[in-house]
Amino acid sequence: MKSEKTSLLGNGLLWFGAAISIAEILTGTFIAPLGFVKGSIAILLGHLIGCTLLYLAGLIGGKTDKSAMETVRISFGSKGGLLFSALNVLQLVGWTAVMIISGARAAGVVAYPVFGVQGEKIWSILIGILIIIWILVGIKNVSRINIFAVGALFILTIVLATVIFGNGTAGIIEGNMSFGVAVELSAAMPLSWLPLISDYVKRARKPKAATLASSAAYFAGSCWMYIIGLGAAIFAGESDIAKIMLQAGMGFIGVYIIIAATVTTTYLDAFSAGVSFKTIAPKFNEKWIAVIITVIGILFAMFTPIEQYEDFLFLIGSVFAPMIAILITDFFILKNDHTRERFNISNLILWAAGFAIYRIFLTADTVLGSTLPVMIVICILCIIVNGGKRVVRKILG
Repeated sequence: MKSEKTSLLGNGLLWFGAAISIAEILTGTFIAPLGFVKGSIAILLGHLIGCTLLYLAGLIGGKTDKSAMETVRISFGSKGGLLFSALNVLQLVGWTAVMIISGARAAGVVAYPVFGVQGEKIWSILIGILIIIWILVGIKNVSRINIFAVGALFILTIVLATVIFGNGTAGIIEGNMSFGVAVELSAAMPLSWLPLISDYVKRARKPKAATLASSAAYFAGSCWMYIIGLGAAIFAGESDIAKIMLQAGMGFIGVYIIIAATVTTTYLDAFSAGVSFKTIAPKFNEKWIAVIITVIGILFAMFTPIEQYEDFLFLIGSVFAPMIAILITDFFILKNDHTRERFNISNLILWAAGFAIYRIFLTADTVLGSTLPVMIVICILCIIVNGGKRVVRKILG
């Protein structure tokens, strides 16, 4: 219905809010051994790669009016696409738990002087309840709320950046970090959103324009968070952003930043898990599945050591970089549509090869990371396997 459609501003704010998270700041701190200038270049390059792919993935959803996991059937068939739906649900359960525990621990550190206890489990439950409220409110109303929530968050991140960069003294950070790995860490975060973006732009009044607005907003917000994390490690000498907030006496403001950032990001994870699950079992309601996913995320956050996620980011890249490479090639270049097939075996084999090649490139440590080289290789192989002769004839006229 037209009343349920979202605006360009709403989509932009939704994805800017997704980018503002403790996880993105923390990932930025990993890049600190490169120094501020070189680290910033790696962040921008990695995000340019990742967000270009994010845009193309969203554009497919916008053009076809399909959810992210429905578009995957174009390349892998109606049943083959279910593999990626299942993998996406699993990664989103993981992300939901990671985001909740990261937010809970940070909020506990900042709030400790007031309450005398960190109360990670209590904060996990509180954050989880707020995410559930966000889900039940619905995407249309969330877009309206985000005008205030994300606007306030952006202002407060400027305050946080002022505290961090105001020190003005760059320290030497020990550690091993190559430029290529930094690029890949920067590309991996937008890659993790590839299986989600179509779930939201398909609901927009202008899906194609909303895809551009969403990708650009995420690029700006995510780069900003990474650079805050990079600056925190280099200029403040501290990789724990919660401790910086505590030392700066940010108190309630710090708690608000942490909780609001966690909710606006994790809402997308939980809701899209519901959308992906619905492609596996259509009779279920995506909103209530999202609520169940959030509850599972709360339990994982409270009772499992889920917060270590650097390797998790690379695993996500291994799965979804070759997947989107095949989908982009099929949709934009070959104009293939395998939706009517149950399985497209050749593309599934290509994906498995891409997964292995990505893992190999992680050890090769190229200056452009792993995502871009792997995608180029898989795109070429996809053209050769699925339509080489036809494309060559078209190029040669």
